[in-house]
Amino acid sequence: MAFKTSLDARAGAAAALLSWYDRHRRDLPWRALPGEAADPYKVWLSEIMLQQTTVAAVKPYFLGFLERWPNVCRLAQASGEEVMRAWAGLGYYSRARNLHACAKIIAARFGGEFPDTEAALRRLPGIGAYTAAAIAAIAFGRRAVAIDGNAERVLARLFSIDTPLPAAKSEIVAKAAAMVPVERPGDFAQAMMDLGAVICGPKHPSCGICPLLKFCRGHALGCPESLPRKAPHRERPLRQGAVFFVRRRDGAVLVRTRPPTGLLGGTTEIPGTGWEIRFDAASAARQAPIEASYRKLDTSISHAFTHFALRLDIYVAEVSNRRRAPKGYRFVLGCGLESEAFSSVMRKIIEAVRQNA
Repeated sequence: MAFKTSLDARAGAAAALLSWYDRHRRDLPWRALPGEAADPYKVWLSEIMLQQTTVAAVKPYFLGFLERWPNVCRLAQASGEEVMRAWAGLGYYSRARNLHACAKIIAARFGGEFPDTEAALRRLPGIGAYTAAAIAAIAFGRRAVAIDGNAERVLARLFSIDTPLPAAKSEIVAKAAAMVPVERPGDFAQAMMDLGAVICGPKHPSCGICPLLKFCRGHALGCPESLPRKAPHRERPLRQGAVFFVRRRDGAVLVRTRPPTGLLGGTTEIPGTGWEIRFDAASAARQAPIEASYRKLDTSISHAFTHFALRLDIYVAEVSNRRRAPKGYRFVLGCGLESEAFSSVMRKIIEAVRQNA
């Protein structure tokens, strides 16, 4: 079947996609029901949370935030520590810091009303090109090009774009711009997302039931699974370090809060050494925050960050109830650990100690 490239064909593809969406749209807690206006606060909150994170992982966090802070002004009134604790475990913690900063600006400068254009949204903390387009399209009906990872995959296959990602992004956006309808641009964006999530998946796409089948050049050429192409990944360097799990006899654990900026900024951590490529394990114990009799666990924990892999040795010590925390540290009772803003890597450490100490 010849691939159709005319503007009429692209309009037909958009119409087919929207028709499919009306019948098969996903039921998501941040998504307005058919015929209802989208809530900009819910759209913004979900889009920030969904950056590099799955829908399944985001749902409980989104509902928790919404229950605790039902609108942007209430979120703006929260403390940074509260927001970080509520975000703990979701990862990419700069998102939480920017989320809170953005809420404060919207509450103070805009009276709790979100700007309705891409340009104005881009000037807010944590809102990049995609997020601004998604909010503008979904919440305000702007004809914006919102291309997430799912939509990116659909479009690369639809137009058989051979250029590897990320270099192909500009071409994908240009192709999408010609398809976005004047009417229902927000539904179009969400339809693209849903199609990529439930039909045009990374492996074994369900081409036979795809509403864009007759328009898809990748399918016509017999190569949809090979698209989009991706540039080879560079091997991530390995950094190593050690952590010191210091517990008083009453169960309190020594912790500290990381600086507000940088990797895992503002989160709670079990104290430890720096994370280094050339880590001197023999000298690790000399960097312990409290002088005590430490025992090294037989197990270590591994964690993958975007730009490096991490492996941490774990040292455990018990101290008396009279021991005071050094400056910059604090003891937290065991029952209070769950409410601390621990990152995923710190939660791995706590679990390893529970299982092996």
